[in-house]
Amino acid sequence: MATAAIAGGGVAGIAAAAALADAGVRVILLESRPYLGGRASSYALPGQGSEIIDNCQHILLKCCVNLLDLYHRLGVENQIEFHGEFHYLEPGGRRSVLRSGLLPAPLHFSGSFASLRFLSPGEKLEAARGLIALRREYGRRSDLDSITMQQWLEEKRQSPRTISRFWAPVLVSAVNEELDRMAALHGFQVFRLAFLSARDAYQMGVPRVPLGEMHSAERLAASTGAQVLLRRKVTGLHMEGRRIRALETENGPVEADVFISALPFEPLRQLMPGLLDDWSVFEHSPIAGIHLWFDRPVTDLPHAVLLDSPFQWFFNKSGGRYLQLVVSASRFLETWPRQQAAGRAFEDLCRYLPEARRARLERYHVVKEIRATFSARPGLAARRPRPKTRFENLFLAGDWTDTGWPSTMEGATRSGYRAAEAVCRFFGNPRTFLLPDIA
Repeated sequence: MATAAIAGGGVAGIAAAAALADAGVRVILLESRPYLGGRASSYALPGQGSEIIDNCQHILLKCCVNLLDLYHRLGVENQIEFHGEFHYLEPGGRRSVLRSGLLPAPLHFSGSFASLRFLSPGEKLEAARGLIALRREYGRRSDLDSITMQQWLEEKRQSPRTISRFWAPVLVSAVNEELDRMAALHGFQVFRLAFLSARDAYQMGVPRVPLGEMHSAERLAASTGAQVLLRRKVTGLHMEGRRIRALETENGPVEADVFISALPFEPLRQLMPGLLDDWSVFEHSPIAGIHLWFDRPVTDLPHAVLLDSPFQWFFNKSGGRYLQLVVSASRFLETWPRQQAAGRAFEDLCRYLPEARRARLERYHVVKEIRATFSARPGLAARRPRPKTRFENLFLAGDWTDTGWPSTMEGATRSGYRAAEAVCRFFGNPRTFLLPDIA
């Protein structure tokens, strides 16, 4: 039986392992940490006994067809709760809801869009014209990786308020980048696939259990038969010409017929600096998760966009008493002490949730993921590497590779599936794992 060794146990590595195991390949997955999941993982909260939290809230949309396929392979698709409503809160607490109606796509939001209270009639017309232009230009305009989403929106005469209230909440959270740093290509993709393609494509899936359970080593091994080696950091390579013979680890070499790197670009650059001609095109964009626990429930909403707030979104994790705020592209928080970040988040939350003003903040926990994702800057798409490398039996996976998606769990899954397809072709047994986008 052919053997594949995969370095990196994040979502990309898990996806590659699951696909190759399905193809009858013996899989060895190596992860330097004591758990799988990479940046989509969980851990025990310090000083709180057995309480487990996710490092940051991860969600998916129904248009993430490959991630849903992976969760089916792992047997955890029933642990995703889908929400058909997007809630928006204005300062003062006024609510609006965006939901699908009876009309077919792309008109399915017409009714709820017209009823949004946070946009004026003129701003709704602006946004509608922008959506029509986006749908018309998607797949036809050739410069979308050369301009920012902000430039495109200004070209379409979207006002600052329409941009900040309608476009930014979705795009900044989905791509994890500011509009003036984000390639328009990815902004187009998010709105086209999630909001203009199918009536339910936008629905938000939130895991019912910690991500550590979704991505556990035990689950992967049980569902696929893969051999998972935790605490196995790859420290070097054994080469024979243009082939790799083994991965060197602190516990000795791991031999295989083929190898997949599912490592982030930084550790791979340290391991193989000559693999790419220019690593400098890859930059990071941060995410922060601010966990707040109250002495009483402060909201009945499952989640909401906080309009005009730097803290962007909250997710109700436990009966309204435990909220997690998610701040995408959170560069402004990098230098803030955690106590200051939690205090400002609580103060800001009180502007939107009257109940929070009467509650006592019992404790907090702030997570700063400085290297959360790659920055989806203009010009990067053509520089992202494909699975095949200059080495005969080495293939690449990872959300930063050429997936056609920004840095998301769907993008990571796509990369793992594409690498698995390349491995199967290498063995002379072509297989297709990657599912096409719904649109």
